Amino acid sequence: MSLNQTSLNAYSRAEPPHQSCRPTGRVVKPPRQPAARFALVLPWLVLAPLMMTSVTRAAVASAPREPLSCQVVRFSDVGWTDVTATTALASELLRTIGYSPTVTVLSVPVTFASLHNNNIDVFLGNWMPAQEADRSRYVNDGSVEVIGANLTGAKYTLAVPDYTYAAGLRDFKDIQRFAPALNNSIYGIEPGNDGNRHVLEMLQKNQFGLGDFKLIESSEQGMLAQVERAYREKNPVVFLAWEPHPMNMRFALKYLSGGDDVFGPNFGGATIYTVTRRGYSAECPNIGRLLRNLKFSLRGESEMMAAILDRHEAPEIAATEWLKANPTAAKAWLDGVLMFDGGPAGAAITQAIRSPHPGGFEQWIVAHKIPVGDAMAVAIDYIKAHGTFLFDGISIVIRGLVNGVTALLRTLPAPALIVAVAALAWALRRSIALAAFVALALLFILNQGYWLATIETLALVMVATVASAAIGVPVGIAAAHRPRLFAALRPVLDLMQTLPTFVYLIPTLVLFGLGVVPGLISTVIFALPAPIRLTHLGISSVPKPLIEAGEAFGATPTQLLWKVELPSAAPTIVAGITQCIMLSLSMVVIAALVGAGGLGVPVVRALNSVQVGMGFEAGFTIVLLAIILDRMSRPSERGSPR
Repeated sequence: MSLNQTSLNAYSRAEPPHQSCRPTGRVVKPPRQPAARFALVLPWLVLAPLMMTSVTRAAVASAPREPLSCQVVRFSDVGWTDVTATTALASELLRTIGYSPTVTVLSVPVTFASLHNNNIDVFLGNWMPAQEADRSRYVNDGSVEVIGANLTGAKYTLAVPDYTYAAGLRDFKDIQRFAPALNNSIYGIEPGNDGNRHVLEMLQKNQFGLGDFKLIESSEQGMLAQVERAYREKNPVVFLAWEPHPMNMRFALKYLSGGDDVFGPNFGGATIYTVTRRGYSAECPNIGRLLRNLKFSLRGESEMMAAILDRHEAPEIAATEWLKANPTAAKAWLDGVLMFDGGPAGAAITQAIRSPHPGGFEQWIVAHKIPVGDAMAVAIDYIKAHGTFLFDGISIVIRGLVNGVTALLRTLPAPALIVAVAALAWALRRSIALAAFVALALLFILNQGYWLATIETLALVMVATVASAAIGVPVGIAAAHRPRLFAALRPVLDLMQTLPTFVYLIPTLVLFGLGVVPGLISTVIFALPAPIRLTHLGISSVPKPLIEAGEAFGATPTQLLWKVELPSAAPTIVAGITQCIMLSLSMVVIAALVGAGGLGVPVVRALNSVQVGMGFEAGFTIVLLAIILDRMSRPSERGSPR
């Protein structure tokens, strides 16, 4: 029924209106009765809730809904704990509002290249101005967009422990005076990093008289392990440091002044920016709003990093607990941000943050975790605390051997060494073609500028091979004579060959510090099974008639070993040593991650900085060196003139 009809019916049921006796000159409307007033209000009482519901639904429906492609958000984590922490916080927030974040560990140059190629969406760790060289060309061509700063007041430059600072090393120009105590070394993080690049440029330009210094590159945690080792023994050390980071609370350190031309003013004062690939905020405006809201603090990041580094929590667990403890920050970051399905996100943040631990059976299993890792950590800490003199002695011996071989090879002029190696190849193989190939290959390595790195690698391989053979051949002989010993050794050898090589680096890094020592020990562990197995095979394969003939002539066990078994098993034993050389050479890249130097450094640096030319040059050099060593060390073929 229409409004007019309702009004007419109401009037028809009402009493006749009373007319006023006073003339007014205008028509006087009759007063409305309560029923008429109710009839006028009733439609609005019924329609208003329906209209409000329709308006709300229309508003939600008209909210900008992102395409399904926006649900997966691809982050880059460059392996620094601060970037890991902020990425984990952003990922956890996105997860609570219906998105599916993924995190890929990449170096800084690879991160910007991936943003350029649309393989990564977001990077929260753009330290400026340190990363200006990595970022500028991508920002200039528009393939990378800067969303805004997410942290201010950061620092990034060289630092020393407070006792070294008190001893007088307070400025970049003071480093040279402490060269002998510092072993002419500065410790950096992963090869290809922007901070390492600044230090390398400083050394190459001989700024502050540091041209004879070397940069030992490894990783953030590798560098900090070396700093902890030096700090415990009160040895001077210069290293890359930055804030925010728990190292500022863990160590009493001082930042060096005078490095404005290298790292920038105010101790490398930095602002950290959020960057995305081209057009990402326009394509996914809801995520763009969240990224603009993300503003971190020095204290907040330090708390997150302390949870990851000191309490050994997984980043996602640390992020969940931090968000639960700081709901105000979470709500500020989600201001104006919607759930992926279009609903408001701020009101749901408290309920949406998931429990840091799974529920049900999985929770019970996780809660009763077998403490394998904790037991190993306690054991390593105990060994480190009570075996300092032993490990220091081992380090001195190994470092002395490798440095001695390296120094000997460096003493010889490059042309003389090339001629000597070619002559050795001819003497071993009586092959002019092989000698010519060796000479040409070494000349090519010299031409490409990798001569010193090749010498360092060759010294490492030589010492590792001698050590592996000195241990492996006697153990293999003993295992061949004692079947029970070999049965006990077999699972150990299987473990040594199948355990990821990176695992070897962790305890050796903690016990021996950065440098050639952990690299060589890890190489020996990895290569040792080859000479043991092949020596065992060779001795076990000696024909029985030969052994019986030796025994018939009255040979003692020692004579039998030296005059019958070893000559018969020699080709197999030599094959084991050849395999040991190849396995040692395959470890050069792994050893470079703990500061061992050599040809692995340019390979890792090229990988982290996306330098195709450098990577191919260094890789081809390793291949040439492997061919030379293989051809010169392999056992003679049957029927050869030799």
